[in-house]
Amino acid sequence: MPLFSRKRAWLFAFIAVWAFVIFSQNNVGTLLQEYGFFTFVGIVGAVFANATGAGGGVVFVPFFAYLSFTPDSIVATSFAIQCCGMTAGAITWTRFFCTQRQTDQRKTDSQWGALPSALLLTVIPSLCGVLFSQYTTHGSALLLNVLGGPENLHTVFGVFSVILAIAIIASIPLMKRQVFSSVLAGNDIVCLPTIAFLGGCITAWLSIGVGELVAVYLIIRGFNVTMSIAVAVILSAFTVWSALPFHVLVSHAIVYDVVIFAGAGAILGGVMAKYLVLAFSTQSLKLFFGLWVFLLGVTSLPIF
Repeated sequence: MPLFSRKRAWLFAFIAVWAFVIFSQNNVGTLLQEYGFFTFVGIVGAVFANATGAGGGVVFVPFFAYLSFTPDSIVATSFAIQCCGMTAGAITWTRFFCTQRQTDQRKTDSQWGALPSALLLTVIPSLCGVLFSQYTTHGSALLLNVLGGPENLHTVFGVFSVILAIAIIASIPLMKRQVFSSVLAGNDIVCLPTIAFLGGCITAWLSIGVGELVAVYLIIRGFNVTMSIAVAVILSAFTVWSALPFHVLVSHAIVYDVVIFAGAGAILGGVMAKYLVLAFSTQSLKLFFGLWVFLLGVTSLPIF
């Protein structure tokens, strides 16, 4: 089956499943009126998440906080939506990598050769960080004693967002490189798992963290920017899926009506993001996103 036909078939299947879920509800009109707008929110969050390597929680957390969701519902619902958007983005970036390799393997290996190794070094530590934070008493104690507990989510999110924005903006000059690293060095074998584990812990608490940290590290280390974003997106997809069962089975804090609409938007945004990265200057995207995250972080701090 031609590629275009396969894409149309997947799109038709997605629309059919989504429509079935929506119209199987008893209060379709009320759902569309109250939650339809979340489709747009999901698109925006997923586009930024999959185009920059920063998790969609950067969009969802402050938006849900504005709507007065509880801290648990903010994080849980953000995870559920990101499972849709980051998975779509991960599949899109993986297919792009495979297509590029078939077209020009030498060029792809020189710029994207580190992608499989980077994922091998980061996925498992990130999952361990999530599980440590969610299921162990030490993780809960760390959340309570260091970050002040779930009630302090807005402040922690604001501080982390400001630090993230500064790191993103500071990495922009490094994107002008014409020659990129293609092989991980010995220090990367130590640093990447460490960053991924800590990022997994942070992600479990805030629904953002690991993708951003790993992407910024790879860019600073001199790897191809697009490859670094792809690693962050694929890693984030694994991470958010590992975090979701806790909120389905333990916290029961997911707002499913929001996920139905925002999740559908996130899938569309996850597919669209690759084209945004390839069509526009990565430096411009990073600058805009860095400034925007900085603004969101500052306004989340208790000084406002």
